[in-house]
Amino acid sequence: MNVLYLVAVMPPEPVLSEVWGLKQEVHRLTGSRNALKLPAHITLIPPLRQPPEFEIKFRAALSAFAATQAPFAVGLRNFAWFGDRTLFVQINQPAGIQAFQAQLEAWCATHLPEVPREKRSFTPHMTLATRDLSSTQVPELRTLFAARHFEAEFSVQAFQLFRHDGRAWHVIEEFGLNGPTNQLSREI
Repeated sequence: MNVLYLVAVMPPEPVLSEVWGLKQEVHRLTGSRNALKLPAHITLIPPLRQPPEFEIKFRAALSAFAATQAPFAVGLRNFAWFGDRTLFVQINQPAGIQAFQAQLEAWCATHLPEVPREKRSFTPHMTLATRDLSSTQVPELRTLFAARHFEAEFSVQAFQLFRHDGRAWHVIEEFGLNGPTNQLSREI
């Protein structure tokens, strides 16, 4: 049976908790639950299914990639939408994360051909609500978040590999940029 994986950047505290608080607020207002399935993050490699034996190769390739990368800054500012389905925190300094993701995609093309290439262009963001928003709730939510201001900046020092166990996502490894990896297994 294939396993579901995801590669993402999680912001450090206090940004992690601040964005999580926004996700919870949207949930309280709308009942939207999809975005609560993962902590605040920027997806680098969308969910993909692979056989369990792929994980060893995946971890090794991601670790080798991380050793080639330097930390970089990400800035967040305010909110935007993908259509009427997805509310997100905007990345206002996208060049660093876009370059990082492009390098990761190229690395995977060479070292992990099993990882499918994304057909859509990479738009870095942190999702607050997605897909399960009722269309009747969108106008009020748009108005509410258009009037709000949010701003944060953080240094990306690592990225995370998640694995889904059928019930929840778990960070199974964190890859430090230009540094050693840190084995983790915690439920998110």
